Amino acid sequence: MTGSVVKLGTGTASAHVDTFAARGLPPAELQPAFLFDRPELAYPERLNCVTEFVDRHVAEGRGGRTAILAPDGTNWTYAGLAAEINRIANVLTGALGLVPGNRVLLRAPNNPTMVAAYLAVIKAGGIVVATMPLLRARELGQIVDKAEIALALCDDRLTDELTKTAAGSRFLKRVVTFSELKTLAADASADFAPVDTARDDVCLFGFTSGTTGEPKCTMHFHRDLLAICDAYALNVLKPGPDDRFIGSPPLAFTFGLGGLVLFPFRVGASTVLVEKASPGDLLPAIATFKPTICFTAPTAYRAMIPLLGDHDWRSLRKCVSAGEALPKATFDAWQAATGLKLMDGIGATEMLHIFISAPEEAIRPGATGRPVPGYEAKVIGADGEDLPPGTPGRLAVRGPTGCRYLADERQRKYVVGGWNVTGDTYVQDEDGYFWYQARNDDMIVSAGYNIAGPEVEAALLAHPAVAEAGVVGQPDPERGMIVKAYVVPKPEVTVTPALVVELQAFVKDEIAPYKYPRDIAFVPQLPRTETGKLQRFALRERAAREAGAGHSPDTAKAAE
Repeated sequence: MTGSVVKLGTGTASAHVDTFAARGLPPAELQPAFLFDRPELAYPERLNCVTEFVDRHVAEGRGGRTAILAPDGTNWTYAGLAAEINRIANVLTGALGLVPGNRVLLRAPNNPTMVAAYLAVIKAGGIVVATMPLLRARELGQIVDKAEIALALCDDRLTDELTKTAAGSRFLKRVVTFSELKTLAADASADFAPVDTARDDVCLFGFTSGTTGEPKCTMHFHRDLLAICDAYALNVLKPGPDDRFIGSPPLAFTFGLGGLVLFPFRVGASTVLVEKASPGDLLPAIATFKPTICFTAPTAYRAMIPLLGDHDWRSLRKCVSAGEALPKATFDAWQAATGLKLMDGIGATEMLHIFISAPEEAIRPGATGRPVPGYEAKVIGADGEDLPPGTPGRLAVRGPTGCRYLADERQRKYVVGGWNVTGDTYVQDEDGYFWYQARNDDMIVSAGYNIAGPEVEAALLAHPAVAEAGVVGQPDPERGMIVKAYVVPKPEVTVTPALVVELQAFVKDEIAPYKYPRDIAFVPQLPRTETGKLQRFALRERAAREAGAGHSPDTAKAAE
């Protein structure tokens, strides 16, 4: 470990008038060490990252290049995108009263207005809080309360849950639909001077679920958004200005933000934004728009293989896989079908994007890869000691990005001795490659989504038929894991297959639908300690046994 290490300094004066973010930063001694010893990671003290992603291309004569394409016919050049951003920024700081440091919630599928609004908030000195379209009012309310958000910009089709949130919130004062925003922006100036932010002013709050279901808010600076481009994208992905990006992850995931917006815009390339990006939707979009780089999860690549013969996918030259572990079988099958090597990678919302991966020429099938240039990684034991090659342990990483939770005691668990401890179990081999083993907490990673078991338990317990519930991940060949629920029914309840469907529908109404339990087993009791604590490890062991025995999802199991 030879990188030069610095602790986060105060930098130059913040541009933020609203100092909420600065007050919520962890104290310096609880923040990770940061590495900036590579020349591409040296950033000026005053920096508004939108000038680098968009305005620079216009200023340097590339304003006529395509920035965004979409199925609705949108074809924005960089100059056109810059004008859209500036109009929205003028609306934000004018009619909507935004001051630097204010948080703005965004709720929309992947579309051009979402991107323009996202970058406008940042250019105006605000802090973006992007949320997934599937979230329900209760989950949105947790985000609004944690980040103390007063303003939201929302796609007209997604207002229902956010309206419910606003009705019960003491913070959220105004929800502006995209149609209202466009009306206001039509009369706004297409010129806007970027707010003179510091490189270490916060510009993004990324929310991630903890194992308790209480959301954690990660805080990222202007320079962080550039650093993931100049570390991973520059050195591993290696895109060029003639590339065209496409993919499935929502922009509310930092995986999607990087892969579909920041990486292409950093090099003046273009992006294709599709609102529906299931495997069945993604392949026709690839055939239509001829992208060269694709970002999606291993589950999607597996699902697309039998469909490849029906679509022209041959414009693709690079395919990035992240969001969950990439099985070697999926790597092999994709390469056999397309001739392309899937570029695996591990990232985290806390780290903003991918920090272990490998360029195509250095891929070792089955391994995640090696530390991205600019990052260092190691495997540590229970007491934080370095472990030798071949020994499983906790993954620890540091680099130009790192974990800063907003006012959260869990910072002490994630950052240990200046290293970010991600919650993953890995083995490092003699050649420096890292091999994924498992998650070492209670998070369920299903088809690229992070799902907190206790949150699903809470939703199930709200149903009148449920006395107790325990939720864990069950191994699944298609999704990596599925959400498996063990339910103790109330004494008067008759267990039937119809009850399974009823409980699943109930959970979908309570929380984001993708979190619902795909398999429910009714049991007489749950394993608990003498103090009454649920023994999830016992449920995980049982779920693994049942998976091996061939139990199929979405069917009721008889009480034992």
